[in-house]
Amino acid sequence: MENTKDRVEKTEEEWKELLSPEEYEVLRKKGTERAWTGSLLNNKEKGIYECSACGNALYKSDAKYDSGSGWPSFYQPISKGAVVFELDKTFGMIRTEVKCGKCNSHLGHMFTDGPQPTGERYCMNSISMKFKKDG
Repeated sequence: MENTKDRVEKTEEEWKELLSPEEYEVLRKKGTERAWTGSLLNNKEKGIYECSACGNALYKSDAKYDSGSGWPSFYQPISKGAVVFELDKTFGMIRTEVKCGKCNSHLGHMFTDGPQPTGERYCMNSISMKFKKDG
């Protein structure tokens, strides 16, 4: 996490009070919503995607694209430090977990099969984000 003074740190009990049970399962317990069910999957409006847990700005709408994966996908975060990475070896796979750079909540995973200019695919759970429309 880039700027420690802006970190959001809460106990698991505080997170349970703040988040819905579904949000808690994904954001804090590293769950995954079912493919093709997320509320932000087909969102085409202009704006910013923010962390559902703390409001940290994560992605601009112009970095969103249809990956065909069933989850909202982006080719780059809004800024360096907006997200952080952790090695994920669950389910017999080796993946790169993506977490919020401010509160360390689970957002999804990053893969290296995305479009240019980055070649990255940030495959996010809709429930991990809130959309803030421009204007």
